[in-house]
Amino acid sequence: MVLATKGGIRPPIPYDSSAAGLRAACEDSLRRLGVDVIDLYQVHRPDMLAHPAEVAATLAALRDEGKIREVGVSNHTVAQVEALQAHLPFPIATTQPEFSAAETGPMRDGTFDHAMQHGLMPMAWSPLAGGRLATGVDAPAALIETLDELAAREGVERSIMALAFVLAHPSRPVCIIGTQTPARIAGALAALDVTLDRNDVYDLIEASEGRPLP
Repeated sequence: MVLATKGGIRPPIPYDSSAAGLRAACEDSLRRLGVDVIDLYQVHRPDMLAHPAEVAATLAALRDEGKIREVGVSNHTVAQVEALQAHLPFPIATTQPEFSAAETGPMRDGTFDHAMQHGLMPMAWSPLAGGRLATGVDAPAALIETLDELAAREGVERSIMALAFVLAHPSRPVCIIGTQTPARIAGALAALDVTLDRNDVYDLIEASEGRPLP
């Protein structure tokens, strides 16, 4: 098991990755979790008022103190990741974008390309688009239809097919399953047994984006 958590959001302040703010968030997490070290500590969202050198110095200090093992980022652009990495004495381990069959941005904006270039592990949040791909509510009709066709072919639920889409990317994303129900977590493993070929994946992309690929 890898124990991962985030810091950097401190209501009512939207984002706080100052040295004091990030350190307090990490130490509060250690206390609440009842552990001595966090395997993966992530900056939840970029703080536009924090210099990346300050953020890096704080993360490096927490690592040197044995409070965290690895560092990741969430909802960062490629430029923001590179700015932080430039000041860190060790590589960033993970990046966490929103990615699903309904949100294909990371394939287009360089997030996955950058991850593959530098060996970051992508961790896809909301792989079921907030549940919309499971329920079919407020999701593109063509996308739901295509997911259903592939799910019927493979003998799985639509939600499993949606997870399989995420796993099909060569950057090898990890799906962050937004459930506290053990049965659903166990059931999600069925996505590992689904094989999608290029036509399948591109059909889903076209259905999601509502236009044929050039």
